[in-house]
Amino acid sequence: MEERSSKRIKPTMEDEEEDPSSSSSQLNLPPSMNRPTVSLETQRINRLIHSDHYHSPSKPIYSDRFIPSPSGSNFALFGLEPSPGKEDGPGSYAGMLRTVLFEPATPEKADVVTGFSPSSRNIFRYKTETQRPVNSFPPFGCDEGPSVSRTPVKPPRNILKSAYKVLDAPALQDDFYLNLVDWSAQNVTKLCDLGGDESVCSVGWALRGTHLAIGTSSGTVEIWDALRCRRIRTMGGHRLRVGALAWSSSVLSSGSRDKKILQRDIRSQEDHVSKLTGHRSEVCGLKWSYDNRELASGGNDNKLLVWNQHSTQPVLRYCEHTAAVKAIAWSPHLHGLLASGGGTADRCIRFWNTTTNTRLSCVDTNSQVCNLAWSKNVNELVSTHGYSQNQIIVWKYPTMSKLATLTGHTFRVLYLAVSPDGQTIVTGAGDETLRFWNVFPSPKSQRRESGIGALYFGRTTIR
Repeated sequence: MEERSSKRIKPTMEDEEEDPSSSSSQLNLPPSMNRPTVSLETQRINRLIHSDHYHSPSKPIYSDRFIPSPSGSNFALFGLEPSPGKEDGPGSYAGMLRTVLFEPATPEKADVVTGFSPSSRNIFRYKTETQRPVNSFPPFGCDEGPSVSRTPVKPPRNILKSAYKVLDAPALQDDFYLNLVDWSAQNVTKLCDLGGDESVCSVGWALRGTHLAIGTSSGTVEIWDALRCRRIRTMGGHRLRVGALAWSSSVLSSGSRDKKILQRDIRSQEDHVSKLTGHRSEVCGLKWSYDNRELASGGNDNKLLVWNQHSTQPVLRYCEHTAAVKAIAWSPHLHGLLASGGGTADRCIRFWNTTTNTRLSCVDTNSQVCNLAWSKNVNELVSTHGYSQNQIIVWKYPTMSKLATLTGHTFRVLYLAVSPDGQTIVTGAGDETLRFWNVFPSPKSQRRESGIGALYFGRTTIR
């Protein structure tokens, strides 16, 4: 660096006159760029302007900019395409370039599509632009080649529209407020006969299927050992019939026509350990959540109430239904998701998030909702109905699209239970029949299609 500066001599006036290009040596240029390079740049610009009479040398000249050739530019987009019959030579290219760079835009040259003049857009195009109609793009049209594969649309699951088994059920009562059918995890034949004037108003199997709770018309609750076929306990506390039962581990909840809900711990000597008050009419629906933390109750007062494990007053009240609420179901897939159905004057299935106390959605079924049950294998639910169509509907959640409508009962479908494997349902009606239907897929087929787990509002749990 020092050696170079020592050799630099300031030019005299004569030197400047004799060598006009010597001023470029004053520029702070990198060593690789000498004066001939700068002069070549100036010469290249002159060649561009005077291209009519300049012939390019055979050796290419490289620079730091790229100007495309006429054949590589799309002048047709700007209305600058040469007139027919004229040769597309260097002269016409220079003329068009001068027009775009220096002449003002006129309305005739404006882009009729965008309203901007041609000079406001990039004239140098390296790919021909083509305008395509909107309906040529997916999902309106398909422009993929034969090598592009699309994901095949999964066909809807085929659900048989008829029951695969029908059993006679003599004297099965046609009473909306009773719950007379439940499915045990064990195979059980005839268990008991109450006899006399007393009748069964509700039944509920304990989780392992070894014990059965029976609510009677006199207000008592009986516990039966299914393996030994004998009654092991009778508990009082209600003054009127017991139409609803629900198990939570060793705790049994019973709802009665006397408007009360009693919590019974079968390990305790007492008939009940607490009394829940909140309904103003008969309690006809009871369901514990899958984590056994919340109890939902429905009544003939059109109310849906939610209780926790230790409360004696409801923690949540839902009053949107306009008829009795018997149909209640907790989702096994989403924590805190509760479904409820109303009677003849309501006919709606409503969904609630009890974690955030949020009203989610409502579906009018155009028929009395008697029962609801969620599939544990897939995010679907089934509802049974009374007036006026007596149908069974399988729904896809959360879209609530109908997957199947099943008919066969001639009376209201008042009773519903799901098999232990979650694939089959049994329904009962006042026509004194029990009908068995295959409506849900098996757990194995569901695992193959999606991951195993249960989604919670706000968290995910692996089961």
